[in-house]
Amino acid sequence: MMKLYSGTSCPFSHRCRIVLFEKGMDFEILDVDTHSMPEDLAVMNPYNEVPVLVERDLTLYESNIINEYIDERFPHPQLMPADPVMRARARLMLFNFERELFVHMKTLEDGAATKKTLDAARVAVRDSLTQIAPLFAKQKFMLGEEFSMLDVAIAPLLWRLEHYGIEMTKPLVPILKYAERLFSRQAFIDSLTPNEKAMRK
Repeated sequence: MMKLYSGTSCPFSHRCRIVLFEKGMDFEILDVDTHSMPEDLAVMNPYNEVPVLVERDLTLYESNIINEYIDERFPHPQLMPADPVMRARARLMLFNFERELFVHMKTLEDGAATKKTLDAARVAVRDSLTQIAPLFAKQKFMLGEEFSMLDVAIAPLLWRLEHYGIEMTKPLVPILKYAERLFSRQAFIDSLTPNEKAMRK
């Protein structure tokens, strides 16, 4: 059985939990206190971070790598596009998200960050989301009508917008409607930890 070492409020662990619940398979989630990491985690992941997935003699870390493995190992429902060209485009979008959007989540999760750094991260996230917002006036999900790994990747960030103190401006309305579509999925609801539920009023 797959075991996921998961931070109870970690947005990157949250991504992996969403995929596991979307697949509807047998797995075990081991909650990790990210403020006092268990010693064996550093053996499994040299960066001493969650999430970490263990299945028999395979150990994986980094949420996108874990999620692609789960998607290939349990192909239904398929979350990465079947077509190689579309799959490559999806991977490129994920890469761009990491560089332009999710890098700021790490700052916003950092308890030692200064107010100036936090404010800059909030503005960067808001501006990046504003750029992609028009997409959702035309389509249901990131790649069109089908839920995909791109929606999985961004969902934990959208859930935490209020928690991170990101200002909701009028151009973000399509993003907020898109977010509600993601949050209404049963797998998303099942993936939430008590800590995450407490992030939204």
